[in-house]
Amino acid sequence: MAFYDALETNDSAVKLLGDETLRTIARELVETARKNTTIDWTLRENVRAHLRVLVKRILRKYGYPPDMQEKATMTVLEQAEVLSANWPLV
Repeated sequence: MAFYDALETNDSAVKLLGDETLRTIARELVETARKNTTIDWTLRENVRAHLRVLVKRILRKYGYPPDMQEKATMTVLEQAEVLSANWPLV
């Protein structure tokens, strides 16, 4: 839900993509974040940079409006940072 909220803050994205596509993006972002986070990922800039690239790639894949991609990427990373403390490491 937090990832969906991060994407929904952009009104043009909601109008352009619709609710269902934003849900799909949010699910894919959660899955990607879980697969690519490690114990110390918030401290390692190379891991954060890789995750940023993955998030931007997903947003472009679904046609997320470019005017707000950077803000959405940063918000998603902030949400992942908060939520990852509760994710089991695989």
